[in-house]
Amino acid sequence: MCEVMDNIEGEAVENKEEEGDAELDLSSQGDSKKVVPGIIYLGHIPPRFRPRHVRNLLSGYGEVGRIFLQPEEQFIRKKKKKAGSNAKNFTEGWVEFRDKRVAKLVAASLHNTPMGVRKRSRFHHDLWNMKYLHRFKWTHLSERLAYERQVQQQRMRAEVSQAKRETNFYLQNVEKSKRFSKKDSQGEQEEKSWGFVQRRTEEEIQTSKGNKRLRQQLARAAAIQEKSQSNRSLLAKIFNANKASLSPI
Repeated sequence: MCEVMDNIEGEAVENKEEEGDAELDLSSQGDSKKVVPGIIYLGHIPPRFRPRHVRNLLSGYGEVGRIFLQPEEQFIRKKKKKAGSNAKNFTEGWVEFRDKRVAKLVAASLHNTPMGVRKRSRFHHDLWNMKYLHRFKWTHLSERLAYERQVQQQRMRAEVSQAKRETNFYLQNVEKSKRFSKKDSQGEQEEKSWGFVQRRTEEEIQTSKGNKRLRQQLARAAAIQEKSQSNRSLLAKIFNANKASLSPI
């Protein structure tokens, strides 16, 4: 009887050892699987929220890798500086977890929940806006940022060229207005600006010819009158001289 019990106990121990070996094999297979990282998109970044805050708040749920927060545009920062604020804020962000399964659980559980657990926390009244990005890698984010940077540079070049064209057009119009004002000040006739002279009519030609003949006749009469006056004065001088010589002494 004792021998039977010993055999049963021996078989049970062997079975436990085999089960333990099987569990070790499964765990080793799980460890040998490649861990794929997952990325979460943050759609809302409250003011004064920094990458260190993201790491501190999310590292308790899993291992956090790279973090990137998109800064706000430059013209918004310029407006804030003019208003007297130098705070640098962010608009959106991406967080990489070492395991995509952890990233899925974090995005599903923390979405639309308060950021700060404690009531005294600065971000207690802000809510997480999370979304897990399926089949999204960090290289895709780098490519997207590079593309956005190129698009922004092209937009800047287009705006600069448009401003140059508008400036040149304005300067050309100013020069034209100056030239026109000079012509007006010099008193040029409107006909000259058209580049031709109106031909005279037949009546105008005949009147000009008649006026010319009249002027010639008047000039001839004036010349004849002058000659006659000169002859008269000459004869008067001659006769006056003769009279004086014949008068008795």
